[in-house]
Amino acid sequence: MTEPPPDPEPHPRRWLPDLAAVASFVLLSFWVTARLWRHPRHGVADNPMDQAFFEWMLAHGARVVTAFTYPFVSTQMNVPDGVNMMANTSVLGISIPMSPITLAFGPHVAFNVFLTGALIATATSWYFVLSRFIVRSRAAAWIGALFCGFAPSMVSHSNAHPNIVAQFLVPVIIWRTLRLREPGRWLRNGLLLALAIVWQAFINLEILLLTAVGLGLFVGMLALLRRDLRRDARTFAAGLAVAAVVAGALLAYPIYVQFFGPQAYHGLPPDIRRYGADAASFVAFARESLAGSPATAAGLAQNPTEENAFFGWPLIILVGAIVLWLRRTPTVLALAVVGAVFAALSLGPYVRFAGHRTDIPSVWRLMTNVPVLNSVVPTRWALAIAPVVGLLLAIAWEHSRTLAQRNPNVSGQIRFATGAGLAMALVPIAPTPLPSVKLPETPQFIAAGTWREYVGAGQSVATLPLPSLAYSDPLRWSAQTRLEMPIPRGYFLGPRNDPKRPKDRTAIFTAPARPTASLFASIQRTGRLPTITPRLRDQAREDLRYWRSPVVILAPQKREALHLRAMTELVGVAPRWIGGVWVWDVRPLLR
Repeated sequence: MTEPPPDPEPHPRRWLPDLAAVASFVLLSFWVTARLWRHPRHGVADNPMDQAFFEWMLAHGARVVTAFTYPFVSTQMNVPDGVNMMANTSVLGISIPMSPITLAFGPHVAFNVFLTGALIATATSWYFVLSRFIVRSRAAAWIGALFCGFAPSMVSHSNAHPNIVAQFLVPVIIWRTLRLREPGRWLRNGLLLALAIVWQAFINLEILLLTAVGLGLFVGMLALLRRDLRRDARTFAAGLAVAAVVAGALLAYPIYVQFFGPQAYHGLPPDIRRYGADAASFVAFARESLAGSPATAAGLAQNPTEENAFFGWPLIILVGAIVLWLRRTPTVLALAVVGAVFAALSLGPYVRFAGHRTDIPSVWRLMTNVPVLNSVVPTRWALAIAPVVGLLLAIAWEHSRTLAQRNPNVSGQIRFATGAGLAMALVPIAPTPLPSVKLPETPQFIAAGTWREYVGAGQSVATLPLPSLAYSDPLRWSAQTRLEMPIPRGYFLGPRNDPKRPKDRTAIFTAPARPTASLFASIQRTGRLPTITPRLRDQAREDLRYWRSPVVILAPQKREALHLRAMTELVGVAPRWIGGVWVWDVRPLLR
């Protein structure tokens, strides 16, 4: 895969196809996110928890800029222990540049801009790298970029995973890596690659890891298949060494904080490490594809946001035909190997088929406890197959174009067959708008700043139930105050810290259990109110002191009456209705 030669007769208005391509990406991005823009108070229906999380992270980036707070750890969530931002995809590489938007329009609008812009930027980046450095045909580049930017997996992660969707640096990293072999430019090329790596590290390290592994496989296969590339090995290695040293130096401290800093963890929760792509999903249609639906995807993915391997059977057939047709092309063969390896890794420890786990072990079983790799969700290896498919589509179109030019007598038939094949494979997986749902209003007690009357420096506002994976509204409220309102617990990844297993540092979602948090989580889950004992009352006071929470609030919600009764009995304080929430002033209990 090298830079293509220029067209023999360049068109005087060469920029028009580029403008049309970018315009198509803009339109398609707004099509996918249309409901979020049409209904300003709506959020992503299938994943409101992660949307609240990223709105909080966008507010954190703005706070770093305005208050010069430490970027890698925050104590505005999970008071008093805080959250390790490097270990929680804090997207500092996006949130800091976007801080003017967050400050001007709020984190909710900033999230919509982030998500929509990520789709546009990723497709556009792929288009320019493809059209300038990989294929000559603008149409081929557009087709490849269209798939890379709007593949079913990308649309699936648009359900509140903008950090995964923001892959605009992936094609840049690929391009700069392949340019390392240029003679005499090893230092310059190494430095440029290092800068791209560092920026990507502050957007999403998981995508960076997938890209690095994929590039390593691709370059290794290409070097085996092409002797001419091996002549450039020393130049390539020199540039790669520069990139590694510079990126390593710039990232050494943030990575140290991630793995050894406050609230660091070692490995994802065991159930997440078992997330694998269902083998049947590769030929199925995702729920947000034109030919798909929730029924077709049911049981084939862990949730609507992780439909990573849904390509549809027509595309699988087309890709197989392309590989068979162009099997003598080293680039195609190397891409096929990368795709096959990533497909195998994505299956998880054991192969699943049609929703049922088999006893067939996968290659991932050997890697599930390997450091660093144990922080990767296995099914997400399938994410890296989308760029492989996009590149294969672009290369196939280029070869078909060349074949038509060399055979003018049958050029019409060749173009028709190529177009028909692509249409049959891509139209069924065309994206549909993301479903949205109206989000609860932020209580006036929060929006008007009434909470400030109760909370002093270093204290927090406790909510019922306590914020967690099941209840993330307090994160949105905190974000709307520009994180000036700290909250106990939260929705994040932190260490288990189990006293019974002190050496176990694997991650859990939210903070380690405390009695009062567990009590209200149980009420929310079961709808049952346990007997409030003196021991529970003592634990509640101890927990409020630990969280430094002089005030507890309850917004209207399911189980409201049960929460109201339980908290009143626990603290012995009558609540007041203020600004749309029940408020317990428990300041005397903290003395």
